[in-house]
Amino acid sequence: MNRLSKLTVLGAAALMLSGCGTLSGLGRAKQSNACQDLTVSIYFKRDSAAITREAQAVLRGAGDLARGCALGQVDVTGLADSMGDPDVNLALSRRRADTVRKAVERLGFVTVNFQVGAVGERGAVTPAGDDRPLRRRADVTFHLKPR
Repeated sequence: MNRLSKLTVLGAAALMLSGCGTLSGLGRAKQSNACQDLTVSIYFKRDSAAITREAQAVLRGAGDLARGCALGQVDVTGLADSMGDPDVNLALSRRRADTVRKAVERLGFVTVNFQVGAVGERGAVTPAGDDRPLRRRADVTFHLKPR
């Protein structure tokens, strides 16, 4: 089973266990070949920066896939939806990004270069004024290369 298939199976299992409310979009992992950049989205409950068990499973799965490769850097970007005060949303997205970085470190990736950022609600509303759903997340990209 290739890396994408393993992550897809893991994602499907986590979705079945968690319900759509906490991790819809889990199957958003992007990877076509072994040791290429891998991106996963970690979803949070409203107004929360706490990582759920299901999200932890997604990070573990991505970490397992990354272990067989040379890991150059991990990018973590926190996001928030457009509800509430923009400054509060930016602070929340920063906490989400930092929480995910710490979770990746706990997986054993402590000597990795992290690029951590937060965009708050920026981009949560389209130019037409429509809300973009599923912004309560942090996007994590593992920059991988063959060893």
